[in-house]
Amino acid sequence: MSSPNISLDTIGTNRKPGQYIEFNTRLAVRTLPGNTQKVLMIVPMLASGSSAPLVIQNVFSDEEAATYFGRGSMAHLMAIAAIGAYPYLQLQMMGISDAAGAVAATGKVTVTGTASSNGKLSVNINNTRIDVGISAADTAETIAAALKELITQKDGLPVTATANAGEVELTCRHKGAFGNDIIVSSSVTATGITAAAATLTGGNVDPDITPALAAAFSAGHNIVVSPFATQDAMTALRNHLTNVSNAMEQRGAIGVGGWRKSLSTGILLAESLNEGRITLGWHNGSVKTPAQIAAAYAAVIASEEDPARPLNTLAMSTLDVTPVESQPGRTEQENALRNGLTPFEIGPGDKVQIVRAISTYTKNAQGVDDVALLDITTIRTLDYVRKACRERIALRFPRNKLSSKTPPKVRSELLDVLYKLEDLEIIEEVDANKDGLIVERDSQDVNQLNGRIPADVVNGLHVFAGRIDLLL
Repeated sequence: MSSPNISLDTIGTNRKPGQYIEFNTRLAVRTLPGNTQKVLMIVPMLASGSSAPLVIQNVFSDEEAATYFGRGSMAHLMAIAAIGAYPYLQLQMMGISDAAGAVAATGKVTVTGTASSNGKLSVNINNTRIDVGISAADTAETIAAALKELITQKDGLPVTATANAGEVELTCRHKGAFGNDIIVSSSVTATGITAAAATLTGGNVDPDITPALAAAFSAGHNIVVSPFATQDAMTALRNHLTNVSNAMEQRGAIGVGGWRKSLSTGILLAESLNEGRITLGWHNGSVKTPAQIAAAYAAVIASEEDPARPLNTLAMSTLDVTPVESQPGRTEQENALRNGLTPFEIGPGDKVQIVRAISTYTKNAQGVDDVALLDITTIRTLDYVRKACRERIALRFPRNKLSSKTPPKVRSELLDVLYKLEDLEIIEEVDANKDGLIVERDSQDVNQLNGRIPADVVNGLHVFAGRIDLLL
């Protein structure tokens, strides 16, 4: 019986007697690679931040985000939403400046009358409540001035305030259309006083996220978050994901966006994307911005390193409990899930939970309904299978020759990877499909080896249906 050839990498032919032993680390790793999820958020920044635009920063706290990108910036608010939802998040942020020629959104709170009893004025700005104590005989001007001071003291708010003759004008710290997403409401308990809140409007021209995505092209993020829930921004994200995840670049990633408006408009956005790598979280009637919704949703996705495990019921603690009339019922949720939109619901303990995390992909290139990439876990699983197979081949065959002995060796390593993936319930039916695992020489390139790797991904248990038989 012939013995296998032993290939030495660093020991050549020696005439001097001795014992020469080198180290081979190619066989050391017998396990699957880790799957820690690295998140990149494209974040609107203020000039007060210490970071330059288009520079990736590691962010470990919302205070760091405030330092890098400006206190009260959308970046700051996104960090609060993300880290609060999952404190162990591996988060990186890249700041983008407001667009040239953009206009800031403005709103106001108008106070009228003179108080005839004690009470308070409560104003909610982006789900942050400011309470102003009112004493009998306080005038509208006095109350408005006090409200302005309290808003100024809360420098983490996304707005600045000025007061004049009972009216408090609110101006978004950023310029751009996304400032229109800042919701303002008010209520008052003192008699003789009325208060009317006007939500921010008039902002226009969001910055382009394409340069930021280009700057992060080679960074290898697993999850990328767009702060803007617009077709332009999400399409730019789709193009980025396609490019970084293709068979040549092989840095598989998914994109996350947030939606809070109507089901019909959310479905239109999802249909315009139709992308298996993008998921849109729908939190109907939320007073949080789409950027904050996306940040919290992405953080919770990143908390699950098992790519095949469903995300159903995972809670986003930093999102607001919406009014009952805004919460989607079962029919609306089903409609969303059939049209590329991931619905959230209010679960036990007033927790905002994921119903089922799906992608926006619903139809193939011929316009036929296609469920191949329905769940966002499917593309995450495929990305991980590719990563595991690729890394094993890179470890075992870094400088190998291609002979007739090579294809069986490569196939054996790939089969070992598939069995390990099956043990973790990431794929299944490896034995049933192993005849389909083929490794062969390329018919044109003498230096190329081709492989076909069957991957029966493990699906999520989303539905149980049963029948109860009555026995008398």
